[in-house]
Amino acid sequence: MSTAAAIPRPGRTKAFLRLVMIEHSVFALPFAYIASLTAMFELDKDIHWARLLLVTVCMVGLRTFAMAVNRIIDREIDARNPRTAHRELVTGAMSVRHAWTGALVALVVFLGAAALLNPLCLALAPVAVIPMVVYPYGKRFTNFPQAILGIAQAMGPIGGWLAISGSWSWDAVILGLAVGVWIGGFDLIYACQDVETDRAIGVKSVPARFGIPAAIRGARVCHAITTALFVWYALATHAGAFFWLGLVIVAGAFLYEHSIVRPHDLSRLNRAFFSVNGFIGIALFVCALLDLLVRGLTVR
Repeated sequence: MSTAAAIPRPGRTKAFLRLVMIEHSVFALPFAYIASLTAMFELDKDIHWARLLLVTVCMVGLRTFAMAVNRIIDREIDARNPRTAHRELVTGAMSVRHAWTGALVALVVFLGAAALLNPLCLALAPVAVIPMVVYPYGKRFTNFPQAILGIAQAMGPIGGWLAISGSWSWDAVILGLAVGVWIGGFDLIYACQDVETDRAIGVKSVPARFGIPAAIRGARVCHAITTALFVWYALATHAGAFFWLGLVIVAGAFLYEHSIVRPHDLSRLNRAFFSVNGFIGIALFVCALLDLLVRGLTVR
């Protein structure tokens, strides 16, 4: 293969970024930052910018790999669903070969950044990769693929803490569980829009198996549990007033999200999924950062 052929053309790069929806990193990154900055606060109260950059590279690399693999594995299902039939691997805007190339490059970037952080991060990196690959297959063998997604997303905060401390933290596990249950809950809502198609083509999900009302109720339970886990994390890390303010904002956002999405009215589902959930991550991060700064985290 020639060098020119090995380098993706700009059009392919743009198509790949659309394929993996790179802008949706906003859902997971804030919580990895919360974990990393809290670990820095407990370590020496200094912000370690180089390690924070490596955490960012790890998160974006792993998420990019996960999204690309998801799209590759699901391309035949996507082609049979009117909502997803416009995706790049279905329309031909991106070839499967180039999607795999992008996914493997993202995986190498993730592993390289993990290796630069510390030996434990590199050793545990495969643990983070496995659920990312298993998740797209989940809808083929279980009615609860959102549980696998939750496990995958819980890795972010845990990895962010490990990146700084180099050691295990149960506080990070609490935050990771909160994020996993949160994302699994809003994916329950998101899956409601594909119920009829999923039933027709045999895709498994909570809404397809148990109905939309049950999925909405399940999402509400998930977000109540998420709020409780955030409270537990705040208590475990001795969080201050700003973090508690963030939790009040998050609780309010959850109430708003569930007020605009109802079993017989999914017209505002995208607002709930993209706008509200993006706001939750950013709002809690800002409040957590302010809290750590007030408590003595130093910016050098």
